[in-house]
Amino acid sequence: MSIDKSPNRICLIHLGARHVNLLAYKHKSLNSEAERRMNILNKQTIIVSTASLLCFAAIHVCLAKPAAGAASHMQRAIELAQQKNYQGAIAEFSKAIEANPKDARGYTNRGTAYRQAAQAAEAAGDAAAAAERYSSALADFSKAIEVAPKDEVAYRERGMTQIMQKQFDAALPDLAKAVELKSDDGYAYKYRGFAEIELSQWDKAVADFTTAIEKLPDDPQNYDRRAWANRNLKNFDAAVADYTLLIEKNPNDGEHLVKRGATYTSLLQYEKAIADYQAALKLKPDDYDTVQRLQYVQGMLAAKNAPPPPSVSPTPTPGPGLITPLNVGIAIVTLIIIAIVVRLVTRGKPEETSSRIR
Repeated sequence: MSIDKSPNRICLIHLGARHVNLLAYKHKSLNSEAERRMNILNKQTIIVSTASLLCFAAIHVCLAKPAAGAASHMQRAIELAQQKNYQGAIAEFSKAIEANPKDARGYTNRGTAYRQAAQAAEAAGDAAAAAERYSSALADFSKAIEVAPKDEVAYRERGMTQIMQKQFDAALPDLAKAVELKSDDGYAYKYRGFAEIELSQWDKAVADFTTAIEKLPDDPQNYDRRAWANRNLKNFDAAVADYTLLIEKNPNDGEHLVKRGATYTSLLQYEKAIADYQAALKLKPDDYDTVQRLQYVQGMLAAKNAPPPPSVSPTPTPGPGLITPLNVGIAIVTLIIIAIVVRLVTRGKPEETSSRIR
């Protein structure tokens, strides 16, 4: 964590990640029959979405510098938050709010502390405590919006918190408002892109991540998520371009080697997919999922290159014999007809009798 001690604002940057893997993702995320079959094989650990990977690697939790009357409480709260003493930070932010209840920044700051406390509770497996703290965070962001409806930070932070609770539809209006109030806020576009991906709004997600890249060109998540949206749109070449850029920036990035390999598989470019999987396995030899992906693609390539089977001349089918039910029937009918004709021809002729008297 770090503090930007600017004259008007102190920003606490929270570095964190939350991983939950999904199976290929609701199936609709798979882009080809080949990858669908790979999903059955691998239990899909590459595919990620906003719900499965909320990796806010550079989330700016803006802790604003307070008015003089609440300055000591606010500064102390920031220090406690840096030490991950979130309950202590919440208590100090509460004192700052009591000292100046008209300052929306106090509510926004306390809301971020509640959200960090919720994340800590989730990591500890305490779902009930996490839910309670997320609820308190949302309440504080809502209060900040009530006090300062033109402050985009509270809208953005409330939208992000809703995403973390999988309330994607609810997050969109808040993030749209944040963009409206401050169009150069790259994080608002980024978070809205997360929500759009979860809602399968792929075109909108591509547009938002493209804008986020323009404003935050060094954030790798923007490229990764845009690539995923493009894969779902079957814009595989565009996805390969984003993965390639990430790999060029970090050649030891096994995750994106695997993702690019999966995209090459969708393009039926098996040789390139094999090369990416092999490179990823050099970085992580015990990755069973990647081993299975490699075996699958090798099998597909072998089948593609296999010679066609030799042609076999068809064996002539012998014709039916003379004695068949049909032929027997015809013969019987013919005999009957002949007998009838003979009978008609001989009818009326006198029978020959012997002249010998007996």
